[in-house]
Amino acid sequence: MAGQQKQQQQQNGTLPAMRTQPKAIFFTDFDGTITQTDSNDFLTDTLGFGHTLRRQQNHDVIYGRRAFRDSYQEMMDSVRAPYDQCISTLLERVALDPAFAEFYSWCRENNVPVVVLSGGMRPMIRALLAHLVGEDVVEELQIVSNDVAPRPGKNINDENGWTIIFRDDSSFGHDKSREIRPYAQLSERPILFYAGDGVSDLSAARETDLLFAKANCDLVTFCEHQKVPFVTFNDFSEIHNTVREVLEGKTSVKEAAVGRK
Repeated sequence: MAGQQKQQQQQNGTLPAMRTQPKAIFFTDFDGTITQTDSNDFLTDTLGFGHTLRRQQNHDVIYGRRAFRDSYQEMMDSVRAPYDQCISTLLERVALDPAFAEFYSWCRENNVPVVVLSGGMRPMIRALLAHLVGEDVVEELQIVSNDVAPRPGKNINDENGWTIIFRDDSSFGHDKSREIRPYAQLSERPILFYAGDGVSDLSAARETDLLFAKANCDLVTFCEHQKVPFVTFNDFSEIHNTVREVLEGKTSVKEAAVGRK
């Protein structure tokens, strides 16, 4: 028993969200989940190869006809605008989920760490969060994502000057399950939640105790096709109510996973 306790303490020390010994951890996608618009989809639709081709590629990923990594690389390669122009465009057009700030404040007060797992690029995520909720939130949030780098001989703020740098070598580019699984494998662990909306979340769909899938989005289609338990949400007020009820013992994660509502 003492050996197990020591091993648990060592694992907790290497897992950032376990530092405060929480009863729950909330993992979440960023684009289209915390924000109302997916910034990468927006850039592709308006500055890249357009909505029609992007939607076709998303469907190909959902039904296993191609890898998300390859599709996403093509999406980002089609956006030739300088990186600073991309960010300034997003700051003007992307809005925060209206209930996220209140939910995040409640999580801070109730020792529920929030971990952002994103297929997006870190500089864009940080810029949007700082603009939408403040620099202090950016500094305290754990953000795990892809990154960006200049193309050879160019600056990222040149025309066609940047490219996405994937976090890992998986078919997702950023396999979110790799971040969640060490928490799920703890012998004594908190309740694990995840919220997402689209194809970048497929790798995380089976990894937590309760999956929130945004209503009318690709993640719902995937979960139904693959028979993955989930519950839909429209905004973070619904997530807030369900997480609170689970932690107060008013419902269980199994009872909450009712699918489409």
